[in-house]
Amino acid sequence: MSITQQMPYEWLVGVRYTRAGRRSGRNSFISFISLISVSGIAVGVAALIVVLSVMNGFRKDVTDRMLSVLAHIEVVDQHGAGLPDWQKTMQDAFKNPAVKGAAPFVQTQGMLLRDGTMRPAVIRGILPSEEPKVSDVARTVKYGSLDALKPGEFNIVLGYSLARSLGLNIGDKVTMALAQAQVTPAGMVPRMRSFTVVGVFQAGHYEFDSGMAFVHMDDAQKMERLAAPSGIRLRIADMHKAPAVADQLQASMPGELTVRDWSKQNKTWFAAVQIEKKVMMVVMALIITVAVFNVVSTLVMTVTDKQSDIAILRTLGASPRSIMKIFVIQGSLIGMVGTLAGVVMGVAVALNIDVIVPFFEHLFGVQILSKDIYQFSALPSDMHWMDVFAISGIAVLLSFLATIYPSFAASRVKPAEALRYE
Repeated sequence: MSITQQMPYEWLVGVRYTRAGRRSGRNSFISFISLISVSGIAVGVAALIVVLSVMNGFRKDVTDRMLSVLAHIEVVDQHGAGLPDWQKTMQDAFKNPAVKGAAPFVQTQGMLLRDGTMRPAVIRGILPSEEPKVSDVARTVKYGSLDALKPGEFNIVLGYSLARSLGLNIGDKVTMALAQAQVTPAGMVPRMRSFTVVGVFQAGHYEFDSGMAFVHMDDAQKMERLAAPSGIRLRIADMHKAPAVADQLQASMPGELTVRDWSKQNKTWFAAVQIEKKVMMVVMALIITVAVFNVVSTLVMTVTDKQSDIAILRTLGASPRSIMKIFVIQGSLIGMVGTLAGVVMGVAVALNIDVIVPFFEHLFGVQILSKDIYQFSALPSDMHWMDVFAISGIAVLLSFLATIYPSFAASRVKPAEALRYE
């Protein structure tokens, strides 16, 4: 009975070559290279998991900060004429079960002036009692209160960076100038009004902290001379379903209304984040690719060292395909063991990065992220299992592809030539 008619010996031989049972001379060196190959793949996989988890964490944190000011969905008149019947529009929106909150708003752009200093700002008129239904801006107020916005009192709540740049504190006066001009005896002049600072919010997103202010909706309408709010803002149960819900609302509402979700309002930012994530994944995948080259080196040296073994197996009846299978198994095992080790390390670090980073900061006396600069005091991490599965699949696939040339070379070994000098 030939060897090919017995149990699948390829696995036994492949595993033995992977373990490199003899620990002297060349075999010891090959075993060391195998360990380096496993370690390289493990480090590459772990690094990619941790980096993508941190990037996901930053994206989630920034998104949450943005949505503390932004609503999930906005409904506005496409011609900018406002919504005279905004209460009915809110009732129509609530017919969609995904909508959980709604509030009207007025939005315009203007300039804030104080002591010769001028800063542009987005001015949003809100109803303080209704705003918590669609955003978390009330919880971001650092000084003062959003409830201090009373109709007719012309009070204002400023972003933290905006207030600092104008040198404003609670109780100070600031002049708001709108682009719309008004006719006076002196000619056409911008529409201006003095406001009292009653609050300062800090969302943690520089764009909003440095360029947004809140006033009462009635005061905003008077400044803009509007008869109705600009539109309504909606909050839904799952912010990730906002594009789909916006499409549903658009189909159910009159044609003159435009429904836009939060991702479209920040389309450029999210597109940049997605591109950055993809580029980073490609760059980090190259680390795994470099580690996989060690698999090729290991197999080539193993094939060279085991030529006499290959020749003996061939004389016992092993086919070239069986010889190929032995080295494919060896290389794939190196890849799978390295990938498994990398997944364990990467997942462990990604899930505990809030503990690991402070430990090393305390150990070495350094601060990785300065809150004054980055608005983050700790590295955020949001691990996605789909990323882990994708990274693992790429690593195993590359390891398998790395076995093709060495295993093919092994199958081409001729027994007579290999045993000539034995």
